[in-house]
Amino acid sequence: MRLSTLRHACRNLPTPSVHQPRTGVRVFGLAKRSLPLGHSSNSQLLLRAASSISGTTSAEKAPKLGKQTDGPGYENTIRENVQRTKEEMVALQRGHPALKPTLAIIQADEDDRLLEINKKMAGKIGLNIIQICLPRECTEDEIIEEVLKLNEDPRVHGVYLHLPPASLTSRVLNTLRPEKDVDGVSDLNVGRLVRGDMSQGFTPPLANAVMELLARHDTPMEGRTVLVVGGEGPLGVALQCLMQRRGMVVLNSRRSSEGLQKQVMQANAVVLLAAGHMDVPPTWLRSGTAVIHCGSALMTDHGMEISGVGPLTAALRMQNVVQSSSRWAQAQQYRPWTLRSLKLQPLSPVPSDIEISRAQTPKPVDQLAQEIGLLQEETEAYGRTKAKVRLSLLDRLREQPDGKYVLVAGITPTPLGEGKSTVVIGLVQALSAHLKLNSFACLRQPSQGPTFGVKGGAAGGGYAQVIPMEEFNLHLTGDIHAITAANNLVAAAIDARMLHEATQKDKALYSRLVPSVNGVRRFSPIQIARLRRLGISEIDPSALTPQEVSSFVRLDLDPAKVTWQRVVDTNDRFLRKITVGQASTEKGHVRETQFDIAVASEIMAILALADGLGDMKTRLERMVVGSSRSGQPVTAEDLGVSGALAVLMKDAIKPTLMQTLEGSPVFVHAGPFANIAHGNSSVLADKLALKLVGEDGFVVTEAGFGADIGMEKFFNIKCRASGLRPNVVVLVATVRALKMHGGGPNVSAGSPLPREYIDENLSLVAKGCSSNLRKQIQIAHLFGVPVVVALNVFKTDTQAEIDLVCQMAKESGASDAVPCHHWARGGRGSVELAQAVKQAGSQPSHFQFLYSQETPIVEKIRMIAQKVYGADDIELSPEAQAKIDYYNQQGYGKLPICMAKTHLSLSHLPEKKGTPTGFTLPIRDIRASIGAGFIYPLVGTMSTMPGLPTRPCFYDIDLDPVTEEITGLF
Repeated sequence: MRLSTLRHACRNLPTPSVHQPRTGVRVFGLAKRSLPLGHSSNSQLLLRAASSISGTTSAEKAPKLGKQTDGPGYENTIRENVQRTKEEMVALQRGHPALKPTLAIIQADEDDRLLEINKKMAGKIGLNIIQICLPRECTEDEIIEEVLKLNEDPRVHGVYLHLPPASLTSRVLNTLRPEKDVDGVSDLNVGRLVRGDMSQGFTPPLANAVMELLARHDTPMEGRTVLVVGGEGPLGVALQCLMQRRGMVVLNSRRSSEGLQKQVMQANAVVLLAAGHMDVPPTWLRSGTAVIHCGSALMTDHGMEISGVGPLTAALRMQNVVQSSSRWAQAQQYRPWTLRSLKLQPLSPVPSDIEISRAQTPKPVDQLAQEIGLLQEETEAYGRTKAKVRLSLLDRLREQPDGKYVLVAGITPTPLGEGKSTVVIGLVQALSAHLKLNSFACLRQPSQGPTFGVKGGAAGGGYAQVIPMEEFNLHLTGDIHAITAANNLVAAAIDARMLHEATQKDKALYSRLVPSVNGVRRFSPIQIARLRRLGISEIDPSALTPQEVSSFVRLDLDPAKVTWQRVVDTNDRFLRKITVGQASTEKGHVRETQFDIAVASEIMAILALADGLGDMKTRLERMVVGSSRSGQPVTAEDLGVSGALAVLMKDAIKPTLMQTLEGSPVFVHAGPFANIAHGNSSVLADKLALKLVGEDGFVVTEAGFGADIGMEKFFNIKCRASGLRPNVVVLVATVRALKMHGGGPNVSAGSPLPREYIDENLSLVAKGCSSNLRKQIQIAHLFGVPVVVALNVFKTDTQAEIDLVCQMAKESGASDAVPCHHWARGGRGSVELAQAVKQAGSQPSHFQFLYSQETPIVEKIRMIAQKVYGADDIELSPEAQAKIDYYNQQGYGKLPICMAKTHLSLSHLPEKKGTPTGFTLPIRDIRASIGAGFIYPLVGTMSTMPGLPTRPCFYDIDLDPVTEEITGLF
């Protein structure tokens, strides 16, 4: 509402609590300086009595104003307000010892007297003060700039604008955040007062002070006629509302009104809000009339300054600051969810994924954030449907118990995939929209390689999707681009450093690495860190010995032992081996290298495992990019690039908030390869979600590929890094995959399915269940976690096949096994799964790691091969054994193992389906991701750069230039 319409909207509203001072006390509240509060920092009060205590004096006998005191009643009123605020402050800090309530004062006024009163009052109560001084002639934009800074400053709980009246424009007042507007003069706060909703607003301190003074006057407040002169602004509206709620009859007049004398003579009290010097002739006043002056002039009498009641207004302002701090502290507590689910109306036949996605209107992301208890300052919107979530949430909710932690894994898949992502989304939709339990999905960000290559998108499918699916599958919030930039900066630094070391002597190299700037040479902080690692304590560049200079400038990287590759987020087979340095400017420094897909970068794995910005920075520093000619590891910190990497990654570390088709929250964050890396979404996304869902909620996340790969790495690597422990494993199976493991013909992407996969075949299903499904359940039990089997139902599955899978899964040790129809029905099709997960999650989990960190590298590999894959033993190549010896020598022996193996079989041979036995697992080579924190043995040949097929997905992807709609994504 506009202020002009608020004036008449405040009758018959609830009466706010106003402290009642002692009655029967005669008040002479005389102002030193009076400007309308909310329009000036110097607003104060003048209360003049036109009658004596007995009420018998006439206007001619009105008391002469001189150096009068306000009396003990007024002082007690101030003292009582201060004492009450002190008590509130003590209670607040008892519950929040680290909280320091703070008032910020923006000053652009030469008169500091009222400012000193406020500072003194703040000191009495124990508030902190931040004072910002601007020139009196400052512009509106300069004031707003300071206000915006204070809006974003979490230390500040209230802002007081100690400004000339002309500077307090509507634009300035409404720039201030309402929750920090302790003078209560922004449009929103005045509107709250008019509505009677003061749960988030503030009553203007001056208005409250006027009401307290009126309450102490001799006559009752109800039925009293009060004339307000000059009450056109927010203070006037607020004061009129307060008076009308107390049953007063309010008259309004302008200072220049012709009928002013008549109105004054009708009034029991006169409140002068008009700026400038203004007084009421004693002859106009009825006997017993009170006059409260809030004008801007300095009031004096016979050259004598009159004592003021500014301290009362200041005391009430401090009360608002403490109230604001209390609200802030309360807002930091866990907030119950108010999630509004989106309705689905599934169609049959099921339309394409993008048609389904486009038919649903997602909630604005700021609304979703509010529904799940996020604070406004904890999100950074990227358009209307996506937002980054700040890690400060973890500090705010650090005492909040975690919810239940659910991992979705799968049996060994066909090349077509078995729908783990759709199961995650369908389960979360069922939990939240249908069982009304707080639940969160945590998914990996898809690479654009598969999106434009063979597999397509990864937003789920059918009526179990993340929306908008085109935004999910394409650039999202740019995290993969940040990883690409950071990764390739390291690669550029490696080649540049090798070139410069090869073409310069020590002295010239040292002069360029530590240049003179304005005649002064200094080491940068990252260079000082390198000196410390070299055992050099000197930090004066001129004081190093020639040997120390040589040690400092020479990384001596061996080109043949550089392990760092460039990356691009596109499937490009012709980048699997390239030659760099062929331009004449590189002076013959040519070497062979390669590109990997961006999600194979170690920086992606670091992003997924880091538990904060500091931890990510440390991991980036210790990334090993190659070895020197003497065999020593060379790190990103040695290159001097790790600080720049952290800068490139500072936004990527924040998870992205999106939603499902039914309005359930989803975190999309990180997407490491599931073979040479661990294939899980980020630790941070899981931790944030576990806090947000609350103790009785559920967080559902996914592990890449089959349980033998993604789940094993989730437990041994991710859970070891995060400290989190899962409550339930959901094992996804399909009749199609079980038939393949039961002896069915090969399945390949892009080719029609053989008849065995379309027609009912209970024999193949039974063989697949007794082999691969049983084995994957056993693998989960190795870690002590209960298993629920989710059968992702396809339209070609028969009821007999579905019943057989569920029966054999339970016989194999699953806590439950249920069919899921989320693809065709949305969350309603996974309600049975949600109930089974809820039941399994209520049982105790006896989680344990497969191996100890102290176990030698070889034995860790052997335990995974034998207990998880079913191998008889392992066979190490000479190269692998040499690497193990080297890693032990460098102190990397305690790192967990990340097996790089085909996902299409439990063995190292993709064609071996079911549960292979009697094989020896060959370890061709072993590499290390020291920054990410794991060692990865290579089982067979692993490609880290996919290629495009004959007919990639991009043939079907297009854009309508008129509507800007994308077609062809799936």
